[in-house]
Amino acid sequence: MARSDELTNWLAAVGRPPLALIQEMGRMAIFFFNGLANIFSFPLQFFKLVQQIYFIGAKSVFVVALTGAFTGMVLGLQGYYTLVKFGSEGLLGAAVALSLIRELGPVLTAIMVIARAGSAIAAELGVMRVSEQIDALMTMDINPIRFLISPKIGAAILSFPLLTALFDVVGIFGGYVTGSFLLGISRGAYFSRIEESVSMTDINGGFIKSVVFAAVVMAVCCYRGYFVHTMAEGFGAKGVSLATTWAVVVSCVLVLIFDYVLTSFLL
Repeated sequence: MARSDELTNWLAAVGRPPLALIQEMGRMAIFFFNGLANIFSFPLQFFKLVQQIYFIGAKSVFVVALTGAFTGMVLGLQGYYTLVKFGSEGLLGAAVALSLIRELGPVLTAIMVIARAGSAIAAELGVMRVSEQIDALMTMDINPIRFLISPKIGAAILSFPLLTALFDVVGIFGGYVTGSFLLGISRGAYFSRIEESVSMTDINGGFIKSVVFAAVVMAVCCYRGYFVHTMAEGFGAKGVSLATTWAVVVSCVLVLIFDYVLTSFLL
C-alpha cells in the first residue's frame, strides 16, 4: 500500500509541470483571442490604435533599420569569403537577400521589437495591475482587455510586417555597400541576382512569419503583464521586474521555435 502511494505521488509530481504548462498556454490563447476579437467591436478605438502603432512601429524604426544595415553588411562580408572559395562570389546578392527575406528579417525584427516595445508593454501592464488601475477600469464597467490589450495586438499585427520589410530593404543595401564598395563586386551582378532569385513566395513567407511573431510577442508580453498578480515569485515591484524578464525571454524563445515550425511548412 505504501509503495502504491509512493508511485502515485511520484507520477503526480512528474505530471504536474506539463499539466501546468498546458493550462498556462490555454489561458494565454484564450486571453489573446479575446483581445483579438475586441479589436473589431464598436465603437472602434482608432486613436488608441494609432498611438500604439506609433509606439510599437514608428519608434522602432531606427533600431530596426540600424540592426538591418549591420546585419546586411556582415552577411555581405561573410558571404563573400564563403562564396569566393567556390568561385561564386557573383551570387552574393542572392545569398544576402534570401537570408534576410526568409529568415533573419522577420526573426531579428521581432527580437528588436521585443527588446524595445515588448518589455515596456509587460512592465506597463504589470504596474497598472499592482497599482490597481486595471481593477479601477473594471469597477467603472470598462473592459480592460478591449481598452488596453486590443489596440496593442492590432498595432503589432500592422507594424511587424512593415518593420520586417524595412529591415530587409536596409539589410540588402547594407550587403550591397560591403560587396560593391569594399569588395569590388559589380553592382549590376549584385542586384540582377536578387531579381532572379527572390520570388513572391519568399516575400510572402517572410510576411507570414512576421504576422505570427507579432501575435506571439503580444500574447506573451500582454498576458504576463496583465496577470502579474498570479505569479508565485513575488508581487509589487519585484513581481513586475520578474514578469518583464519572463516575458522577454519566453517571447524570444517562442519566436525561434515558431520560426522553425513555420519554415518547415513554408519551404
